[in-house]
Amino acid sequence: MKIGLTLYTLRQFVQKPADMMETFTRVKKIGYNNVQLSALGRVDTHYLKKMLDNAGLFVCATHVSYDRLKNEFDKVIEEHEILRCPHIVIASMPQDMRNEQGYKKFAAECSEIGRRILSEGMDLSYHNHAFELMRYSGKTGLDIIYDESDKDCLFAEIDTYWIQYGGGDPSLWIKKMKDRIKVVHLKDMGIIDNTPAMFEVGEGNLNWQEIIAECKYSGVEWLVVEQDTCSGDPFDSVEISFKNLLSMGLEA
Repeated sequence: MKIGLTLYTLRQFVQKPADMMETFTRVKKIGYNNVQLSALGRVDTHYLKKMLDNAGLFVCATHVSYDRLKNEFDKVIEEHEILRCPHIVIASMPQDMRNEQGYKKFAAECSEIGRRILSEGMDLSYHNHAFELMRYSGKTGLDIIYDESDKDCLFAEIDTYWIQYGGGDPSLWIKKMKDRIKVVHLKDMGIIDNTPAMFEVGEGNLNWQEIIAECKYSGVEWLVVEQDTCSGDPFDSVEISFKNLLSMGLEA
């Protein structure tokens, strides 16, 4: 397993090409070798790949909207071929599908999209938040997605914070997705003024020893740091998470 960083955490610093290059250089200097592309500003894909190569960064995964995969499939595939990126991840599902029948439809459509992506030499995953843990006829929305979809065509990108926030157990969800999970989002949960809050990995209250163990058991390839909100400088936060993961015996 290798450590990565989603650029969503640094989204305010990747809106213009000049800022992207500076950010990539800073990320590499911290020690990251791998990034997940998310929330970048407009940039030519060839130029983006050149900047990433110059910084020495590999794109282990991306976040792509469900609408783009449905309506711009060929363009998305072309971009990932340029980037040499193996994992395409749906960042979230449409608001109007967040009901029992919608989850079933989403699962079926993702299976078909994932099958097409596999034929292109890549794979498709879904990134959860907390809303998917709402129950419908006794099953969570997330269970419906994975029970109703083709296990060979749709993988999971479990987000540790959002699973915990929704009342789930991150370790159990990672274990449940054994052999069906390539990327995990790592962010910690703590409490501030009796309100759940995001923390750097290792600085909150999640059981990282158990989470990492289940990642190894389940065949996870990429442990991607993500922190949607940071109390201080986001670059300081991603560095703290990186150093803490190294101290847990993980590799950059």
